Order: sequence, then structure tokens, then C-alpha cells
Amino acid sequence: MAKVVVIYSGGMDSFTVLHHAVRHGHEVFALSFNYGQRHVRELDAAARVCQQLGIPHKVVDITAINSLLAGSSLTSDIEIPEGHYAEASMQSTVVPNRNMILLSLAIGYAVSLGAEAVYYGAHSGDHAIYPDCRPEFVEKMNAVSLIANYEPVRIEVPYLRNNKAEILADGLRMNLDYSQTWTCYNGREKACGKCGACVERLEAFAANQVTDPLQYES
Repeated sequence: MAKVVVIYSGGMDSFTVLHHAVRHGHEVFALSFNYGQRHVRELDAAARVCQQLGIPHKVVDITAINSLLAGSSLTSDIEIPEGHYAEASMQSTVVPNRNMILLSLAIGYAVSLGAEAVYYGAHSGDHAIYPDCRPEFVEKMNAVSLIANYEPVRIEVPYLRNNKAEILADGLRMNLDYSQTWTCYNGREKACGKCGACVERLEAFAANQVTDPLQYES
């Protein structure tokens, strides 16, 4: 049984990746980050899932780096845009260099555990807006990870070339309960249904002809 680290935000993509790694027989160590995002609904969801599965789970507070990473509507006092990820307005949700930072920390954790890989949930729906979710970034980051330490660590992105509907379809085949996830950029009692994350999530459920178990404001 191979040890692996899964970067687990608590959202539906990383939720599916976490279960993908479990189903493939790996010994999973979940790693979540508080980087100063607007709310901790996802982190709370991640903690509950890991507790249910009996998976070791670390939540690392890296909010101190926010003074270096200004300009994202996810971490700064900037209005969160509504609409689809294909729209240019969604670029305000980019957190500068986020995945390189998170992957670097996860790789260090993997080395300390003697784990052979780090998993994260980048997918094709993110490619238009997020450069650090694109195949060329993953390929080069993986190449660096393999030589950065005495112990090589692979970066595994099982859904890199799949869209959110296809990720959800795989999760539904695993009989996953997506009420255990949180996607909305807003941290209110119900999901807003209007931000890019909600719009893409709802489209994925519609494409699979399944009702999203989360409650929405609209």
C-alpha cells in the first residue's frame, strides 16, 4: 500500500480525488490549507469527511502569506464575480501562484511521510482561467518535484483532462455523497448559485441528470 498526500480543499473535485486515491488502495494523508479564503465552509466539510473515513488530516494555516498575494477576490476585499468561468471577469478569482505554493508544501509533507505522490484536483474546466491548473504547469511541476529532493515525489492529477461533469460522473459511479462538499465562493448558509463555482457545479449536475444535494439561495 503506497502512501500518498491528497490536497483536499473540501470541494467536489478534491472530494472525488480523495476517494479516487482511497479506491486505488493508497494510504491517504489529506492536507488542507487556510490561505485566507473568505470562509472556511470547505475546510469544515473536509474535516468531517476525513473523520468519517478515518483519514489523517492536517489543516495548515498559511494566512500570513496573504500580505504577499493581494488582488484576488477570494482573499481580498474585492467583489466576487458572478457568471461562468469562461468569462474574463472570473480572472479576479485567481490567487497568485497558489498551486505552486500549495504543491511545494504538500511535496515537503510527502517527503517527510515517505509518500510517493501528491494528488490534486486540477481539471480541464479550470484551464481557461487558472494557469496553474493547465497541463503544461502540471508537467513541469512534476518534473521539478522528481528532482527537488533525495526522494522523488510524483504529482498525480487524475482528472487533468476531464471536465467537472466527467469528474462528477466518476464520483457518482463510486456512489459518493456530494452533500458532504462545499463549492460556493460565498460562505453563507446556502450556496449562492450565481458565482462561477456554483454555476459550474450546477452545470455538472445537470449534465449528469442528477439533482445537486446542496441547498441554493436561488
